[in-house]
Amino acid sequence: ATPPEVYDPLHTEFKFNYDPCPITWKEGDPDALQAEWGTSTFCNPPYSRVAEFVKKASEESKKGKTIVLLINCATDTKWFHEYIYNKAEVRFIKGRVKFINPKQPTKRVPAPRPSMVVVFSVGDGFAA
Repeated sequence: ATPPEVYDPLHTEFKFNYDPCPITWKEGDPDALQAEWGTSTFCNPPYSRVAEFVKKASEESKKGKTIVLLINCATDTKWFHEYIYNKAEVRFIKGRVKFINPKQPTKRVPAPRPSMVVVFSVGDGFAA
C-alpha cells in the first residue's frame, strides 16, 4: 500500500476521486483497465502490469482527466519513452519508497526499485 507520506501530499495537490488499484485490489477483480477512471485519479499499479496502466493513464488523460501514477522508475523501457517522456511530468523520488504491508500494517517493505510519480494533466504543457 502507498504510504501516507507519499500519498497525502499528492492528494492535497490533486484531490483524487478515484483509485483503480486500491489496497483491496486482487487478481480477478473487475478490470481497472476497462473501467472509466475519475477526473482526478491516483494509481499505484502492480509492478507486473505497469506498462498496461501507463498506457491507460495516457488514454484517460486525453479525455481531460488528471492521472497521477506512482510507478517504478524505468526510464529505459519502451512504455516510458512511448507514453511518458516529453508527454507527462515526472517527479523522481529520492531514496526507496517504503510501502505498507497490507497484512501487517505496522511493517514497511522497501520498494525493490527506485520510484517516480508521473503526472498526466491537460494544460500542464505535456498531455493533450
